[in-house]
Amino acid sequence: MNPQKIYILGIESSCDDTSAAVLCNGQVLSNVVASQKIHELYGGVVPELASRAHQQNIVPVIDQAIKQANIKKEDLHAIAFTQGPGLMGSLLVGTSFAKSLALALDIPLIDVNHMQAHILAHFIEEEGFDTPEFPFLAMTISGGHTQIVKVTNHFDMEIIGETIDDAVGEAFDKSAKIFGLPYPGGPLIDKYAQLGNPKAFPFPKPKVGDLNFSFSGLKTSVLYFVQKMVKENPNFVEENLQDICASLQYTIINILIDKLKKASKQTGIKSIAIGGGVSANSGIRKALKDGEQKYGWKTFVPKFEYTTDNAAMIGIVGYLKYLKKDFTDMTVVAKARMRF
Repeated sequence: MNPQKIYILGIESSCDDTSAAVLCNGQVLSNVVASQKIHELYGGVVPELASRAHQQNIVPVIDQAIKQANIKKEDLHAIAFTQGPGLMGSLLVGTSFAKSLALALDIPLIDVNHMQAHILAHFIEEEGFDTPEFPFLAMTISGGHTQIVKVTNHFDMEIIGETIDDAVGEAFDKSAKIFGLPYPGGPLIDKYAQLGNPKAFPFPKPKVGDLNFSFSGLKTSVLYFVQKMVKENPNFVEENLQDICASLQYTIINILIDKLKKASKQTGIKSIAIGGGVSANSGIRKALKDGEQKYGWKTFVPKFEYTTDNAAMIGIVGYLKYLKKDFTDMTVVAKARMRF
């Protein structure tokens, strides 16, 4: 281990959470997140409102992160920020602030791929949590992404399966809207699913080749199913909400686990790690742990606060890149779409 204390400020602003974190080597000293409640009124994230809220939040969030870490900004060795993927207006706020602060402090600037950060969040040093050994398979599941990634080392990643349309988070949130649940609906489906019968209503599993995913057809089948049942009984959703949520969640989990089983068999890799906001889902976490007994997997689930969008995961990538002296310069620009 590097004996020097290296302080990294991480900045995350890819969607609707403004977050800043300070890491000392691989340990998190602070991880501050400001969420934006305004989007609940519209049933989804409004990009223009998100970028405005980031502008309001970024200074106090970074100030609070530095104070909680009990350091001064002059102690920082580098600033890591989310370059993409994400909403362009939101990314611009974080990118611009990171560039300005790095320039003012005359310290290195480190660009971070948001999806890579979800995977490398597993390498944050946290008591009670193991880090996966290479190679391993990472499943990144969020509102905008569903991917299976073969991870050979910290910065050698290959996407071997991904969604061809909606991501799993969209399937949860859009189905929740059909059920009349408020945004964000994914956590509410998880809550009600724990009280329902997962086999009450069979939903179809999309037939997609090899390791790719598709969730738009499932979302459409949920819509048609609800419309049909409500015609027969206007109170159907209200009377059967727990069973509907349990059945939908059961179907989605089966889709994810089936693809993971196939990926593990094809690659011969039995170390499985998950990341991204949807990995907070209790059903998915349980299914993954069950896979240890059923399929001989060794599974890795990050600490809850490092699953959703947060700056600690940006900071750990910044630290790993700092050790390699992998810096960017002031010509760097935000990118709404990015690959590994």
